[in-house]
Amino acid sequence: MSTPDLIILVLYYSRHGATRKLAELIAQGIDAVPGCEARLRTVPAVSTVAEASAPAVPSEGAPYVELEDLRECAALALGSPTRFGNMASAMKYFWDGTSAEWLSGSLAGKPACVFTSTGSLHGGQESTLLTMMIPLLHHGMLVMGLPYTHAELMTTESGGSPYGPTHWSGLDGNKPLTEDEKRLATAQGRRLAETARKLQGT
Repeated sequence: MSTPDLIILVLYYSRHGATRKLAELIAQGIDAVPGCEARLRTVPAVSTVAEASAPAVPSEGAPYVELEDLRECAALALGSPTRFGNMASAMKYFWDGTSAEWLSGSLAGKPACVFTSTGSLHGGQESTLLTMMIPLLHHGMLVMGLPYTHAELMTTESGGSPYGPTHWSGLDGNKPLTEDEKRLATAQGRRLAETARKLQGT
């Protein structure tokens, strides 16, 4: 009887598609590791109108995340675009509702990584990654980045950092991911999945 694949949750929020592309590349890296399966999930946008609500099913992209996804995953990759050097409010809103998971410790001891996309080259990539690490640390997760053994960190002229994969999308959001950014994203996915396997003893 074969052992079921480890579920690695790739949870992201994306307005114009750049963060979603990073998420999909991280998922490719995860799926390349035997015994691991990426599960792509997103969060609904937050409205300033209190009565507004998102549709039950997104019109495109990944399904909305549920707390069960957190309980079932063996590891987590978390991504958000930058909002003034911070994670987007939609992602923050989701994490503000995870007190039950915090109390139960369902994420404690699981590996995690973070990723982001910014419109400007120095638009707060690293500070955004750090803000996303904070709730993960409160949940007891083992936050990991990208070591400089990945040579692309020394050559990239846009995104990429030891804190996690990043992308510079340009002010109009139309800049394509560079080859360095793509390689770093897939490398992060592989690294996360391989770490999850080691921690699970598989």
